[in-house]
Amino acid sequence: MRLHAFYHVPFEDVGSIASFAAEKDHSLTATSFYADETPPPASDYDMLIVMGGPMSVYDEKEYPWLAGEKKAIEAAIAAGKKVLGICLGAQLVSAVLGGTVTKNPVPEIGWFKVEMTPEGLAEPVFAGFPQSFYAFHWHGDTFSIPPGAVHAASSAACANQAFVANGGQVVGLQFHLETQPVNMQKLIKYCAADVATPGPTIHHPKQMHAGREAFKDIKALMHKVCDAMTA
Repeated sequence: MRLHAFYHVPFEDVGSIASFAAEKDHSLTATSFYADETPPPASDYDMLIVMGGPMSVYDEKEYPWLAGEKKAIEAAIAAGKKVLGICLGAQLVSAVLGGTVTKNPVPEIGWFKVEMTPEGLAEPVFAGFPQSFYAFHWHGDTFSIPPGAVHAASSAACANQAFVANGGQVVGLQFHLETQPVNMQKLIKYCAADVATPGPTIHHPKQMHAGREAFKDIKALMHKVCDAMTA
């Protein structure tokens, strides 16, 4: 299967999805919008993975390529491609599907528990998921659940953590399951200002490192999602 990723900054890539692709012999290509690359037509891939970034969905004045990216996501959905959005990616997908993106009441950065909804657990893409689990988070915005989509997960600090749309064709995750140690290190380095003032919903980097044992668990969950979406 042909997987294609959309990147918004050089320090946020697909993380453990790369090892999934390698294990399953799927190809994996990417468009780096920050480098002014142009995305391929939807016919060139089978699944689109839209990754995170520090910008907002509506920052088109500062990042004019966001307008073209939204059109590319819309085209992928219209073409029946599987689409997985993560963090900013999920916010972009929500916006394309008619949802809105706003500031979350508080930033959520670090290891925090995600609670699946009964409807979320019933979705094939989340088959085998526990009812609650710790995931890695790094976001200040939040998406609304798009019209007609399933509200699949929440957390104490963020009501909308996941959605499933179009009968499982489209999945949005506010949290990060793909993050591995090197990905976390890059976020800590390049987004240091976000964690300058730790608090109840913002972990100090030391707290993030203390949760490293969870990397194995979230990698397994990420692979479950990818397995379901590429089946």
